[in-house]
Amino acid sequence: MRPKTDPQASIFDIFAEHNIGQELSAISDLLDQHPALHELVANDLIDPNLKPTGRKGFSAEQVLRFAILKQFTGYSFDELAFFLADSESFRTFARCWKKAPRRSTLQSLVSRVSAATWESINRYWVRMAREKGIESGHITRTDATVIEANIHEPSDSSLLWDCVRAIARHLQHGKRIFGCRLRWRNHQRAVKKLAHQIK
Repeated sequence: MRPKTDPQASIFDIFAEHNIGQELSAISDLLDQHPALHELVANDLIDPNLKPTGRKGFSAEQVLRFAILKQFTGYSFDELAFFLADSESFRTFARCWKKAPRRSTLQSLVSRVSAATWESINRYWVRMAREKGIESGHITRTDATVIEANIHEPSDSSLLWDCVRAIARHLQHGKRIFGCRLRWRNHQRAVKKLAHQIK
């Protein structure tokens, strides 16, 4: 059994007197003013064909708050699980006063919210911001995620070698098209040897 919201707030609601704590408090108040967002998430999490029996799981509202908290902090699910267990401000925001969820639980719940639901939530907030004159929504700013990868360091010599390889590949392709009219010398071996010597 998974409820949509937690109707009763705890008397132990505590947000730290820190900028982050106050920001979380303001976001929490904003979410309380827009319960339609919980309904959107509930559609992905709650199966209407299931009987409302069994243990009470995390509500759709809590799952939305978990996801917002993860996005707000930039934490991994493992880090978020720790801070939900450790921080009163995080637990208050997520409305999980009794027991903090584990990493696997967080990942399982948040991943069940569909891309279409996130798009609807985003459109909802953009519409609200436009109505209040905060944001027009005409321009977006996005950042690419940078991750560690098993690639070589882009030194000048290796970049030069990559350029020679690319040029040679294009010239070979051109020769297949134009035949003997295209004459050039392939220096890939010499450049590769020099590039390795420079390293």
